[in-house]
Amino acid sequence: MRVREVRAHHLRATIDEPFRWSMYTTPIRQALLIEVETDDGVVGWGESGAGTMPASGARFVEEVLAPLAVGADPFHLAGIRQRVQATFDRAGWTAGGFAAQAFSGLETALWDVMGQATGRPVSDLLGGRVREHVAAYATGLYYDATRARDSSARAEEATTYLEAGFQAMKMKIGGLAPADDLAAVTRLREVVGEDVALMVDANGAYDRATAIALGRDLEELDVAWFEEPVQRHDLDGYREVRRALTLPITGGEHLGSIEAFRDLLLGGAVDVVQPDVANCGGLAAAREIASLARAVHVRVYPHVWGTPVAIAAALHLASTLPSTPPTEHPTVLAQEPVFEFDSTPHPIRDAMMTPDLRPQDGWLTVGERPGLGVTVDREILERFASG
Repeated sequence: MRVREVRAHHLRATIDEPFRWSMYTTPIRQALLIEVETDDGVVGWGESGAGTMPASGARFVEEVLAPLAVGADPFHLAGIRQRVQATFDRAGWTAGGFAAQAFSGLETALWDVMGQATGRPVSDLLGGRVREHVAAYATGLYYDATRARDSSARAEEATTYLEAGFQAMKMKIGGLAPADDLAAVTRLREVVGEDVALMVDANGAYDRATAIALGRDLEELDVAWFEEPVQRHDLDGYREVRRALTLPITGGEHLGSIEAFRDLLLGGAVDVVQPDVANCGGLAAAREIASLARAVHVRVYPHVWGTPVAIAAALHLASTLPSTPPTEHPTVLAQEPVFEFDSTPHPIRDAMMTPDLRPQDGWLTVGERPGLGVTVDREILERFASG
């Protein structure tokens, strides 16, 4: 078996109601899907970038990365990764970012090919599952693009998550004055009650002093974690915030190299690390990051913000992650990973979604089909093609 062709599909959709977080407002959703076809007709899929890759990413995949994989045995993934790494080193792309995100989709598609060729789900190829079901939390509760969402709008949204069976959800902060965001978190805590895990994500909006001051108030509201309290590369800030607070500090979704995660983890910057399979270099890289995290006793909760291709890849990964720390009866959040389920508007994701990848009563079930278990409809590719 040899890789015959690599094709990149950039998809784009305008959304009716733009939404925002502390750093950005989006009127669109996009996805870069990577298709790998072998000489015996096996087709695998991967996703590059957590919904942020521009159309130029497709050209990068086809012109730079595809020649490094075409003609290779997909089971010789280590050799393909080595050629890609050498290319990145020569070009000065070792810090990750765009290049690592682009490769992530190609790498994941190769795992999908291997799974289909062997008739085994990707989780089996990654070493096997330690769980058949993964707890999911709803990611939503963003800001309105034109005004601050009032508390009643967020309360109504949170109620829909509760009705869907979620027992955990994450809201955005950092886009308003800290006092106003704190009031919003307070209101949400009243709505969801004490038994629901409520997390906050600032997307790096604060300096360390502001993050610490706000964090102390968030502790009083029993917030489950404080995500990206400071800028992603401010490791000193991360450490200072973590030392000052008792609530867990999380981050890492945008990092795209093992070196970047090494600095985050060995530097004692986070309690929970959040690699994204579509950003960090793919499934093999995510496994390496998880091993490094386990060595320093840090939990791993995968970040996910993409189509069902990214969802399936992250779900297979999450099913293989050992409980940290190991216990006889691990519990969600304390030792077991939780899975991010993006609940924001996404026409592409919704068109591709299948019932088996939707949470049931707040839980996702890991699929048994070969590879990732995702079938991509060509009509959807045509409908959302960006160019």
